[in-house]
Amino acid sequence: MTPEAYADLDGLGLAEAIRKGETTPLEAVDAAIAIIERRNPVLNAVVHTAFEEARRQALGDLPDGPFRGVPFLIKDLAMPVAGWPRTSGSRFARHIVDREDGGLTARYRRAGVIPLGKTNTPEYGITGTTESALLGPCRNPWNPGHIAGGSSGGSAAAVASGMVPMAHASDGLGSIRIPAACCGLVGLKVTRDRVPNLPDGFDYAAGFVVDHVVTRTVRDSAAMLDATDGPEPDSPYPAPPKAGPYLAEVGRAPGRLRITWSSETVSGRPIDPQVQAALERTADLLRRLGHDVVEQGLGIDYRALYAARGPVSGANFAAGMARLIDEIGREPEPDELEPLTWVSLKGGRKVTGEMALRSLQELRMLNRATLAAFRDRDVHLTPVLGTPVPEIGFIDPVNLEPKEVNRRQGQVFPFTPPFNFSGQPSLSLPLETTADGLPVGMMFTARYADEATLFRLAGQLEREAPWAGRRPGLWA
Repeated sequence: MTPEAYADLDGLGLAEAIRKGETTPLEAVDAAIAIIERRNPVLNAVVHTAFEEARRQALGDLPDGPFRGVPFLIKDLAMPVAGWPRTSGSRFARHIVDREDGGLTARYRRAGVIPLGKTNTPEYGITGTTESALLGPCRNPWNPGHIAGGSSGGSAAAVASGMVPMAHASDGLGSIRIPAACCGLVGLKVTRDRVPNLPDGFDYAAGFVVDHVVTRTVRDSAAMLDATDGPEPDSPYPAPPKAGPYLAEVGRAPGRLRITWSSETVSGRPIDPQVQAALERTADLLRRLGHDVVEQGLGIDYRALYAARGPVSGANFAAGMARLIDEIGREPEPDELEPLTWVSLKGGRKVTGEMALRSLQELRMLNRATLAAFRDRDVHLTPVLGTPVPEIGFIDPVNLEPKEVNRRQGQVFPFTPPFNFSGQPSLSLPLETTADGLPVGMMFTARYADEATLFRLAGQLEREAPWAGRRPGLWA
């Protein structure tokens, strides 16, 4: 199998070719390695490689999962892989090596994938761009002068350039949807606790953070969720069970959905005209497909929502760093954390227990308003970004003042966080492009635990406005 033929297949297509004997897992792994070696020097998407380990696995007995023999990459953030580093993009954690697989890593292996290495991430996944002092900037395959998004930017750049058909990603405030939008991919933030990541077991960020994958096709996202969802034994917060396989939903007609759309932002500032036009074209497409589409916001108090989230996230970050400090055995040195990380840590340590719990209580009540807004709608549509994909350095957490980093993040990423707070499934689809050819992701959010509606709608949009034929300049 040539690298070009390999890259043209999605994960399920490659697994089918392997089952039919048209290629082998080793040939697929070798093709993936060839593309990584060709494209990674520019993109900096893959930051740790385990090629010989992958080749050995390809020659062994692989689990008979839906993605048997498919090359795969894992984000270098909170995902233990036996014998691999777990730097979290930080100089402070650069010497950590995990002794065993985490629970989600084990689920991926049971799905049949062959992990090849780890992907680039910003320090502790804090920013919506993947640029760190330790790992360097990850670049966008559509234009390497622009960001790949974050914090799953390495995974998105790898999938968008054809290195692998899918890669692990995680999302705490938009970190699956943002890089998917930047790189022209399918990126689903699943319902809270839909995909558990044990044996770690800690409820990071009060349930804000979820794990899934970025893919080039809707069906790959659905099939991987089928392979990895479901609670662990004794899970205290299991997500409501699905009605049936998500893969089956992709081909089903969604029916006539009630869809609202809005470009309202927390600041009240208008979004970029190109993004606004793309949003309106998407709303028109949905009308042509027979859906009831109206312009309507969620009617929630965004400022109160973000204010309540602040102490919760601050305390959570300080608690996570405390566990990391225990693991490493010492406090970080001044040059081992980036400025934004230091500010986040110092601020989080100032949050009292009373402040954190009161904010969590406020956030819980405010989330009820978000969920209530979906009583009279099936799906809510916004863009993922409020601007076109920024250039490398525009949101530079290494060299910019932390306040300026956060100001710019608020401008570029105004839409994704509320659905991490409420736990709802939220999906980015690559439906649009800017005048200079950069992807524009559209975000579709459904009721709590209703991934099925999103997969049906996404399948319809993929058929009606296909994106599979679009290829970035840095491809395979």
